[in-house]
Amino acid sequence: MTHNRIEINPAIMFGKPVIKGTRITVEHILRKLAGGMTVDEILADHPHLTPDDVYAAAAFAADYLAQEEIIFAGGQRL
Repeated sequence: MTHNRIEINPAIMFGKPVIKGTRITVEHILRKLAGGMTVDEILADHPHLTPDDVYAAAAFAADYLAQEEIIFAGGQRL
């Protein structure tokens, strides 16, 4: 899984995924989206970001979740 706009570096934000070249975490962007902010509102708060940066954060999160192991009731793993 390659995400050109996302960077993970232990020296930046304790290794949390960030938008490359910034200290803005994927989590921060997702929380703003989950709180009801639009992409335009996020860009107004962070004018150095682009719409593609916001979409990249969402894509990164979706890919990360797609790789999670699913555990069903009774402990069966999928």
